Amino acid sequence: MNGFLTAVRCSKMRFPTAILNHPVESLHFHFHFHFHLLIKPFSSIASLPVDHHHYHHDPNPNPDPLQPDLPTQLFSILSRPDWRKHPSLKKLVPSISPSHVSSVFSLNLHQLDPQTALSFFYWISQNKPGFQHSVQSHSSLLHILIHYHFIGAAEKIRISMIKSCQSQDDAAFVLDALRRMSREKNNGEFQFKFTLKSYNMLLMSLSKFLMIEEMKCVYLEMSRDMISPNIYTLNTMVNGYCKLGNVVEAGLYVSKILQAGLNPDTFTYTSLILGHCRNKDVDRAYRVFNLMPQKGCRRNEVSYTNLIHGLCEATRVDDALELFSQMREDYCHPTVRTYTVIICALCGLGRKEEALKFFKVMTEKGCEPNVHTYTVLIDSMCKEHRLDEARKLLDRMLEKRMVPSVVTYNALIDGFCKEGLTEAALEILGLMELNKCSPNARTYNELIYGFCKYKNVHKAMALLHKMLESKLSPSVVTYNSLIHGQCRAGHLDSAYRLLNMMNKDGLVPDKWTYSVFIDTLCKRGRVEEARALFDSLKEKNLKANEVIYTTLIDGYCKAGRIDGAQSLLNKMLSEDCLPNLVTYNVLIDGLCKEKKVREALLLVDKMVKMGVKPTAVTHTILIEEMLKEGDFDHAHRVFNQMVSSGYQPDVFTYTTFIYAYCGQGRLKEAEDVMTKMNGDGVLPDSLTYTLIIDAYGRLGLIHSAFDVLKRMFDAGCEPSHYTYICLIKHLSNEKQVKENSNSVGLEFVSITATIDIADIWKMMEFENALELFEKMVEWGCVPNVNTYGKLIIGLCKVGRFEVAQRLFNHMQEKGMSPTEDIYNSLLNCCCVLGMYDEAVRLVDTMVELGHLPHLESYRLLICGLYDQGNKEKAEAVFCKLLHCGYNHDEVAWKLLIDGLLKRGLINRCSQLYDIMEKKGCQVHPQTFSMLIEGLDGT
Repeated sequence: MNGFLTAVRCSKMRFPTAILNHPVESLHFHFHFHFHLLIKPFSSIASLPVDHHHYHHDPNPNPDPLQPDLPTQLFSILSRPDWRKHPSLKKLVPSISPSHVSSVFSLNLHQLDPQTALSFFYWISQNKPGFQHSVQSHSSLLHILIHYHFIGAAEKIRISMIKSCQSQDDAAFVLDALRRMSREKNNGEFQFKFTLKSYNMLLMSLSKFLMIEEMKCVYLEMSRDMISPNIYTLNTMVNGYCKLGNVVEAGLYVSKILQAGLNPDTFTYTSLILGHCRNKDVDRAYRVFNLMPQKGCRRNEVSYTNLIHGLCEATRVDDALELFSQMREDYCHPTVRTYTVIICALCGLGRKEEALKFFKVMTEKGCEPNVHTYTVLIDSMCKEHRLDEARKLLDRMLEKRMVPSVVTYNALIDGFCKEGLTEAALEILGLMELNKCSPNARTYNELIYGFCKYKNVHKAMALLHKMLESKLSPSVVTYNSLIHGQCRAGHLDSAYRLLNMMNKDGLVPDKWTYSVFIDTLCKRGRVEEARALFDSLKEKNLKANEVIYTTLIDGYCKAGRIDGAQSLLNKMLSEDCLPNLVTYNVLIDGLCKEKKVREALLLVDKMVKMGVKPTAVTHTILIEEMLKEGDFDHAHRVFNQMVSSGYQPDVFTYTTFIYAYCGQGRLKEAEDVMTKMNGDGVLPDSLTYTLIIDAYGRLGLIHSAFDVLKRMFDAGCEPSHYTYICLIKHLSNEKQVKENSNSVGLEFVSITATIDIADIWKMMEFENALELFEKMVEWGCVPNVNTYGKLIIGLCKVGRFEVAQRLFNHMQEKGMSPTEDIYNSLLNCCCVLGMYDEAVRLVDTMVELGHLPHLESYRLLICGLYDQGNKEKAEAVFCKLLHCGYNHDEVAWKLLIDGLLKRGLINRCSQLYDIMEKKGCQVHPQTFSMLIEGLDGT
């Protein structure tokens, strides 16, 4: 028994006290370093484990001890009079950062010539493209200049330092540093005191970052320093408070302007307009705006834009448009911000065409839209599902060499994800990274949500890994999406592991977190577990909402426990949690399933009295039960009542009638319903078409069945696997009738009419698929990737690998590229059947094509290779998967814990974890603890 995890296991049992004194976060270092030394006392220094976290981020992980660091090299060069001509300087330039400059200045404060320091400060800015000094590098230079009494230069650098602030943290650093410099005495009595200009610049910087309390303190310090504020000082104070909508406090500084014998100017009044608008008092803002000419103050573009913005935020867009049209009378020209504010407001009100006209006018007038203008339009297009137009706007931005913001990219990513176009969303992420725009937490949350929604949780987990690598912290929203995704994919254990990670990270699960677990348990028929979790919410200081109640009521109904469901409804009402439409619909459906239609109708009356109106869904539930009982007349009356009440029947309502008619072989009525739904603008879905296809097939009308398939193709509705297998079944029956012989395939076709449709997959042959394809082509429905995919995936689910592989080869011969889902189906089938060599070949191909093989398949493959004694190949496959970008915790859960440890392969688990360690793959402390517990439990 060897390897890191084995060492941990033995050491843990030997030194339990030591472990208890270390937090989980320190287990990794404690075990990996201390116990490794105990077990291998004679190992060389070179064999000691590396701190991979440090190694990964160190730009020079193996420094030469004889080679001086960069600041030391720079100081050596700058100590020479001809430093600009030094041959090493140009080589160092690409590596020099503001922190290096700061280090050179701060470490050599009394040794560096001030003129040299100042010259180098400007030289590096000019000779390294894109270089910007930080507030820290400014501060370090200031210390040198002040020490040597270079006052004129120091004042310029102080102003530059204030202007270089990029964040609140920068502004706070500058304020603290400059305060200390102004108080320190240098060479006797000299102090580098603030000037009026530096005070004003500092106030403007603080105002920019809304640091109002700090502004107030700085203003008081001015008074203590006996520096009289001027109009710029007081206007900055007015503006700072107005940005927060604090017009009362701003008014005090307006009074100070008057007391000082100064006159409020355009900036003063424009700030007050902003303040009133921020305070949601547009009428007062209008009064200030109208007062300006009377006070001899010219209104400018900012005055107009501030008021237009306020009107737009108050949804008075028409007033804003009227004000916009008055700008020319005041000789004011709308700015890019003016146009953007109005475009944003029009988009928000759904007046998209007007917004686009404004956008067009804007460009015609020579006012170039900025990033924010484009972002507003892109976001609006995405919300209206006009993704192609949104993408064209992004391309237009890039053509104009504009730099889209993270908000711009996020709008597109969100739009694509909500439409299920996750690959297109990933393309935007790639474009974002290519253009040096760093994704933020929202970027990843939207992508993770998109992949989880469309059952691609392994890619969502890979994105979590990428998110953590980018030093972004997952939120409750992130975890909720992943938990939902794992539950939908049927991986309840992984969902619980995520819940534990969430708790360990100090995040508090909310109602939505638990509602997902309750829903999943109910869907699996584990209603008692769901109820226990529901009852535990009170201990967690969470009050169940209508979503959680509805989920549990649905679970009880599905389990046939109507009394329990009704009891929950009563409990819900007693706790002042009002049932919503879905709650009532779930219970009505449950009652109908139990043939309690009268009680269901009474519940409909009750929900109406509670102020909840029945919808198309409610009526469809009742109609479905009436049709099941053969009561078509009553069902039609309910349908007519629904329409007369103003509710538009949906695809489910119509499909319910079609299903009932098809079940009785009444194809004309079914087709009439299809015609009506098309006339009402309701698009049939895959199930609707398939029901009619199957009904025609059962009547032996195969031509009519393919006519419906053609209509389906023409409507752009993708057939399901059920559609295709129905057609294969009926084609085979038709062939039996025509041939009336004892051919090899007769045994298959002769019983298809009597067996369950799911069992057709077990008997289907390659030739049956070819017959289907031939017939499809005859009807103008050319088989596509979806056709092949549905058949291959269906065959793989029942272990028919040879037939699936022949179809796979056939689609490639036709020039079609198999999807990731097709590859994963084949891979999983190979692993289940123990065809490990073929599985390895598939994995290699998938990785080359950029596809992610599912970890469940990897688990079966690696465990299978170990079972065969093929250790080298198992490790090679494992190493390959570590380069695919998987979430390392999920790799440990699926392969090490659920795979190797559950099979008792302790040594193998330890060895593979060592490989992860050597490759710098870090797991969450919670996962690490699970591995240790798993070893102890074996």
